[in-house]
Amino acid sequence: MDRKGTEAVDSRETERLKWRSRRGLLELDIVLARFWEECGEDLDDSDARRLATLLAMPDKDLFDLVMGRRDCPDPALQPLLQRLKAA
Repeated sequence: MDRKGTEAVDSRETERLKWRSRRGLLELDIVLARFWEECGEDLDDSDARRLATLLAMPDKDLFDLVMGRRDCPDPALQPLLQRLKAA
């Protein structure tokens, strides 16, 4: 367990998420690479599920969310989205 009291993400799941973070949009690749550098070690299972939801979005939609061009459709994703924006 990590310091938040939730299960840490196993290394295979982390690698899958990192692989899915590779995008076709360079700007989004840069944001996601910074996120992994700054926050990757702190992901718990809940964060991983939310990140997987965000990564399932088309590049343009995800980039618009990160840039604040559109509102987040799910309030549960907002904390992770804020971490992406800060990266």
